Amino acid sequence: MSTLQKEQYIELAVGQETCAIRIEEVHEIIKMLTITDIPFSRNEVKGVVNLRGKVVCVMSLRNLLGMSDEPYTRATRIVVVRYRDEFVGLIVDKVNKVTTYGEIHPPSSGQGRGREGVFQGIGQREDQLIGILKLEEILGG
Repeated sequence: MSTLQKEQYIELAVGQETCAIRIEEVHEIIKMLTITDIPFSRNEVKGVVNLRGKVVCVMSLRNLLGMSDEPYTRATRIVVVRYRDEFVGLIVDKVNKVTTYGEIHPPSSGQGRGREGVFQGIGQREDQLIGILKLEEILGG
């Protein structure tokens, strides 16, 4: 039995995919804000927002996972995570809930090209499997 099992996770929707982030890595979840564009930045970097006086870089989790952009909706959120002592905003289509998983499986090595390594594990609840994102891999690229 691993210690990961008692950890809490924030479950997110990105397109048709559901994934999760460890709750310790989440600073806060906010509604969509006006994003100031950064010229010449990578496609997944959507710009910066002013979060109570702090400038926070905002990235599209869709783009980071190899998906194309979709229009923002009322459910769109910015999940602000701690990464290397800074805050980074990840735009997600929807935040579903806070949850725990009965079992955490190691990620399979056959996740398809370009996506291997983005999951630190696969959470299982009943018959549902949810990829737990590895921020270091997603943001460190």
